[in-house]
Amino acid sequence: MPITRQRVYLDNFNPAADSFLPYNLTTLDFEHAMQDVYDFFYDMNHNLRDRDLRRFEDMNRPAAISGMLSDMLTDSLAKHSRSLVNNGHHNGHPDLLVEGRYAHNSVLSGEHGVEVKTTGKSGGAVDTHGARSQWMCVFVYKVDRITEPADFRAPLKFTEVYLGYVEAEDFRHNARGELGTRTATLHADGIARLRQNWVYLDR
Repeated sequence: MPITRQRVYLDNFNPAADSFLPYNLTTLDFEHAMQDVYDFFYDMNHNLRDRDLRRFEDMNRPAAISGMLSDMLTDSLAKHSRSLVNNGHHNGHPDLLVEGRYAHNSVLSGEHGVEVKTTGKSGGAVDTHGARSQWMCVFVYKVDRITEPADFRAPLKFTEVYLGYVEAEDFRHNARGELGTRTATLHADGIARLRQNWVYLDR
């Protein structure tokens, strides 16, 4: 079975999203960013399977896929948006900054911008490195690792996108193990508020 190209379906966008998206973002920016990712995976997997190698999703750990998707989506949103650029500070927060607001578009911890997260867990709950007030964007994606034979597996797709302003009080702190890094996740009320600002749903 040939590798198929995933598509962004316009009917899955929230028709009211443009009214609450910050910093001049539009659903068109999200359409382009998600399609950029889909096109990358199509090109990559087409070349891999032509060489009898496994799909990119199958040869990488879920955590690696999630981190790469966050970087790709951040770059694509910066490319397509009118007002946002990549945060030039290594591991700086947030991932996207309002252009020109900070020197050299680089800041360790800033207020003006959007943090981008990805998760394979339905609903949009995702661990963060700390509880803070911020514009947070969460992309939920689905990877088919079950269908056999593997050539019949569906391509990666985004099933949910949320973007809303959350307060530090909307987070709960997670227990930390001996070797773990302390994280925070939106509590039930916080995630419920974030889900009200859904941008894209494909279920």
